[in-house]
Amino acid sequence: MEVQFFKPKNEILKKYIDGYYFMTENESLKSNKYWTFPSNFCLVTICQNANIVSKRNKISILPSIKTKLDSYCFYNISLPVEIFYEKPRNELTVYFKPAGILHFLDDIQFEIGKDTMSDFQPHSDYLNEMGKIIKIENKEDQTIALENYWLSKFRNKNFDTLEHILLEIENGTKINDLANKLNVSRQYFHKMFFKNIGKSPSDYRKAHRFKSIIEKYKSEKKFIELSLGSLYFDQPHFNKDFKDLTGINPSSFFKKVDTKDSNHWLFV
Repeated sequence: MEVQFFKPKNEILKKYIDGYYFMTENESLKSNKYWTFPSNFCLVTICQNANIVSKRNKISILPSIKTKLDSYCFYNISLPVEIFYEKPRNELTVYFKPAGILHFLDDIQFEIGKDTMSDFQPHSDYLNEMGKIIKIENKEDQTIALENYWLSKFRNKNFDTLEHILLEIENGTKINDLANKLNVSRQYFHKMFFKNIGKSPSDYRKAHRFKSIIEKYKSEKKFIELSLGSLYFDQPHFNKDFKDLTGINPSSFFKKVDTKDSNHWLFV
């Protein structure tokens, strides 16, 4: 399955959306199954004439005899997830950066203990407009229509405190220290963090480390340097976390996954 990943062209969207891809029911599949790995992105997926069955570590996209458009928001991606297509469907998926989706919705609070929103309809015109966009055959026209839609929903909100918290976590500040700085309990900090970001602070940190490792591997390719440069105390700790996040050890992962691709998928 060859999927082209597009980066936003609009300068505003670049700040909040990492990218997006389109798939058509005429795609040729080199494999109908792949693994995707933890990230701090919030994924919004629209699929035409399909049944999406979402479990904790597996998402199945199955053909539907009904003419319909399904929309899902996947936000707590903290474990390896197997993606299975019985056959290709018309689909588009948008990758929102951490807290990025908050600028495009009037109100959203992620539910603690869950990782997915089914029947995701953030705006009254959402399904109707997505239905039009997903049918556009020319990719250039499709990207313009998709970006124009999300740009029309953009609101420049002030999330300075939240963005500062994310930066602190990425830089290794302890959760207790952050809660103390904000004069709240650790439990309250965890609750509010999840409601705004869609995952726990510790899972956010692990996913950020994982992303950093992928980026550093492109230039360094030495595991000890990767572990020490990604806020790990030692290589065994690095190896354990890496296997928790991918299901395989680092050497196997980097042999099987092309880290130069925007989507770090492992086809099986």
